[in-house]
Amino acid sequence: MRLFGVFWWTAFFPAFAVFLLWRLKFSESIFLRTQKDRIAPFIITMVFYWWMYYLSRNFTDQPEVLKFFFFGIFISTSFGVIINNYIKISLHGMAMGGALAAMILFAFFYHTQITLAISITVLLTGIVCTSRLLVSDHTNAEIYIGLIVGILCQLIGYWFAI
Repeated sequence: MRLFGVFWWTAFFPAFAVFLLWRLKFSESIFLRTQKDRIAPFIITMVFYWWMYYLSRNFTDQPEVLKFFFFGIFISTSFGVIINNYIKISLHGMAMGGALAAMILFAFFYHTQITLAISITVLLTGIVCTSRLLVSDHTNAEIYIGLIVGILCQLIGYWFAI
């Protein structure tokens, strides 16, 4: 049930909000190709991520690492909306950088080796970022900045939310 709730609040509602913004003509495309199109989805997603972090602080039946993970993704969307004013930061890069950092921090937090999971995450990060370059949606700098923001925000979440 918890997994369903996490999916609902962090994936379904933000995606549905983007769909509504597009259908109501608040954005030109559902693919959010321009920096202007990304502002409202950033804010909406930020609210949902904050809500998940806020709720996770009181959950006793979930892994402890989800607290800093949710805080990290909230922070990354906060930084993302600010950086979006200057460049079209790669949201895919932010997500994959955050996922990679989270996997490494999970292993560090629980003092366990999850090298296969980390290796798969590294591979997926490379595939996703390469695909963004191949379809020419971003420059190298935009993708690297997205990766760095995702990684740093998970580190900040780890240091401050635990």
